Amino acid sequence: MLALTSEIRTPYHGLRAGLKMALLCLATVALFSLDSIPAMLAAVAAVGALYLVPGPRFLRGGLGLLTPVWVFVALVIGWHALTGNTGAGVVIALRLVAAVALANLVTMTTRFDDLVELVMWALTPLRRAGVNTAPLGFAIVLVVRFVPVLLDKARLLIDAWRARSPRRPGWHLGLPITLVAIDDAEHVAEALRARGGLEQTEPND
Repeated sequence: MLALTSEIRTPYHGLRAGLKMALLCLATVALFSLDSIPAMLAAVAAVGALYLVPGPRFLRGGLGLLTPVWVFVALVIGWHALTGNTGAGVVIALRLVAAVALANLVTMTTRFDDLVELVMWALTPLRRAGVNTAPLGFAIVLVVRFVPVLLDKARLLIDAWRARSPRRPGWHLGLPITLVAIDDAEHVAEALRARGGLEQTEPND
């Protein structure tokens, strides 16, 4: 599996992982305080400007990571259009795009090892309370590892759909993408079992 970290160096690479994660949380909360289309469009434009700082190539990479999100955007807007509340659907869709793009920006500019270290540090209180945090930390790491893999496979499914149908891909791809995720999870579980599973003990602090 591959990490999302971009090979293009940016000013964001120099920031600490903890700081970027804290800013991501604050920005996501701020997005939920915006409830109008103009405000959300401004937020999306601001996120786009952050991607433009390192250059057009970095922006294209970020847009590529958003490809599977458009399926959910279409679903959200389509559903709200059917229920007669298109405006709210557009706001939610724009919020989704902005939030995912910000999360991708953090992972694209943060080394995977730094993310793992941050996760394990955040779990320190649980570990000191006697909770074995190894499985939880490992699960979080796996989620981060799976993201780029699932995005690539979702893009392949979308390309396959476009090659065989003149219609735009929509909710029909939800089930195949889900099945792909389950299949990958089963393969990882089998690999873990073959290697003895997770250790039940952790080193003392």
